[in-house]
Amino acid sequence: MKIKLSSIAHARSGDKGDAANCGVIAFKEEWYPIIRDVLTTERVKEYFTGLTLGKVERYEIPNLWAVNFVLNNTLGGGGTVSLKLDAQGKTIASAILMMEIDVPQEYEHLI
Repeated sequence: MKIKLSSIAHARSGDKGDAANCGVIAFKEEWYPIIRDVLTTERVKEYFTGLTLGKVERYEIPNLWAVNFVLNNTLGGGGTVSLKLDAQGKTIASAILMMEIDVPQEYEHLI
């Protein structure tokens, strides 16, 4: 089953120097395992191909039903030196929520 990430989660993003920081938070506790299992560093790196030039790091925050990503080398040097339109990474959250994800069969009954 394919769904947009925005149907089960919300997100928040910003800058950490040249890195974008993006947290994805499940609307319901039972949806957290879907986010945890589907949003891998590889999947996020692939999704932001051409924008994220460095390593993607992921941190699980199960008590908040969230995963947090640090997308290194994404902001063209950071807010004070970048010529990018979004030098502070505020649109990364909106972009990730448009991602279509495949819900693993064992979780389909939760949607």
